[in-house]
Amino acid sequence: MRWSDITWEELPSVLARCGHAAMLPVGATEQHGPHLGCGVDSVIAEELCAEVARLTGVPMLPTLPYGCSLGHSRRWPGTIGITPPALIEFVRQIGEWAYHGGVRRLFIVNAHVTNAAPLRCALEMLRAEHDDLMVTVINTAQLSERVREFHFADAADWHANDAETSVMLAIAPALVRPQRLAAADDVDRTGCCVFPHPVNRTSRNGVTGRPSQATVDKGRQWFGWLVEDLAALVRRGCTETPPLDASYFDVLATPSLQHATKENP
Repeated sequence: MRWSDITWEELPSVLARCGHAAMLPVGATEQHGPHLGCGVDSVIAEELCAEVARLTGVPMLPTLPYGCSLGHSRRWPGTIGITPPALIEFVRQIGEWAYHGGVRRLFIVNAHVTNAAPLRCALEMLRAEHDDLMVTVINTAQLSERVREFHFADAADWHANDAETSVMLAIAPALVRPQRLAAADDVDRTGCCVFPHPVNRTSRNGVTGRPSQATVDKGRQWFGWLVEDLAALVRRGCTETPPLDASYFDVLATPSLQHATKENP
């Protein structure tokens, strides 16, 4: 169910079977401490959407491997960040082409925290351009209460923590350096802060949380929850219709407006 594997002749029937829906996984390329590879967010987004695509029949567009990672600074090598305007426009253009390819329900599945605001801006633009296109941004760490609990258990400003490390041990162990786990923990220093400081001013090694607590078993369970909860959300979205059938572009002809139009043709 990968968009890149589907021919143009097959695509209309694939989309028709799932309510003309598609998923766009969005990740990032950025440092993840001394114990994880720089592709964590992209791998989680891709593996999660691939499994949900298999379960639901909703095709997944190719994963975006770059995101708004400016907050990770240049203190540690490995981060390749793009600006919010660049991400907004890139996703808007992807959505535009997906729309003309037949997509009417677009699930943007985001696995990197600071992509959320630019992706929401892209959503606003796409909705305003296409009356019959429904778009949602799903931030993986906020999928459900149980998903939120395990992501935030060891740090409110979590990064490369127990959650991400456990999931990577389960789905992509080659990206984990087990010998570095014991010394990778770093505390969350953001609790009393007014400003959202960049990571170079909140972490000594690029980590916030306790990756030393990570296990494969936790990762399998937690990734299973991510899959279950995203699949349930996608299935609901594939049949959802707007609460009201009112065009974005039609002006409501109120009596006062009709009167003003007659007086000032």
